[in-house]
Amino acid sequence: MYDKSDPRASLAPQAAASMIGVTGLVAEPQEGYFYDTAPQIDDGTGKTWLHRGHNFLIAYTEALPGAVFGRIGQTDEYAVLLPEAAAIIEWDGAREDVSGNSLTFVPPGNSAVTLPEGGVIVRLFSTQNSDLAEACGNARGYDAPRTHIPDFVPWPEPVGGWKIRSYDLDVPRQEGRFGRIFRCTTLMVNVLEPFDGPRDPSKMSPHHHDDFEQGSLALSGNFTHYLRWAWTSDMADWRDDRAVEMGAPSALIIPPPVIHTTRATGEGSNVLVDIFSPPRVDFSMKPGWVLNADDYPMPEG
Repeated sequence: MYDKSDPRASLAPQAAASMIGVTGLVAEPQEGYFYDTAPQIDDGTGKTWLHRGHNFLIAYTEALPGAVFGRIGQTDEYAVLLPEAAAIIEWDGAREDVSGNSLTFVPPGNSAVTLPEGGVIVRLFSTQNSDLAEACGNARGYDAPRTHIPDFVPWPEPVGGWKIRSYDLDVPRQEGRFGRIFRCTTLMVNVLEPFDGPRDPSKMSPHHHDDFEQGSLALSGNFTHYLRWAWTSDMADWRDDRAVEMGAPSALIIPPPVIHTTRATGEGSNVLVDIFSPPRVDFSMKPGWVLNADDYPMPEG
């Protein structure tokens, strides 16, 4: 149920989650409190927290000046989100100088991201990269398979072939468009407009997803994530309602078919990034919502 002012209210109606006859769901949220836990990597590049979902993972780094983040034999396309810091991104002999407040997609193969002045860098990968998936702080949270989430299938290759593609996040607001959505072959990233101060509690947006997770990455501010589990016929699957309070930086992976909504609660700027893998079809079907849709085609059919 979206508030009528929420652009998502124009999406095709989704039936209420009904799990009658379905049991054995693994539906635990995965909470990553980067501001209150030790990083998985603490070395000459800086401090990196790794947190995974079923199909995607987040590498949040407070990088030291001159830090280089290389990938050799990277399995598939990945994303580099730079809230403020500038970077140099290299792939297959090509080099791009990328400014802050940007989102870049880097092709598979060998690549490197350098932060000359250091700063925050967020890299988003698919969990097909087993070395990174195994390094996540919550890696064991996915030992039990999520049988209700389909196997990961990447979307078609980009128009014009592989290359570094960078997008400025300084995008004017537009009535009827939801956030700032970009997609590649492996990910959909929605850098939501900042909430200045707490969100109006009378305009929340409880909803659920049938078969895919949502990653909610907090870059600044404070948030309360409200979670409600659907009842199956097996009470072992039931959970009490939860209100998960998280500061920044942090990440919450919300499992299907949990009903959820998030309220910004900080007095200043509250910045949240939503992550999906593979890209969402419903968002992609909305004209003008995916800002780089011309670069990345949808699957046939």
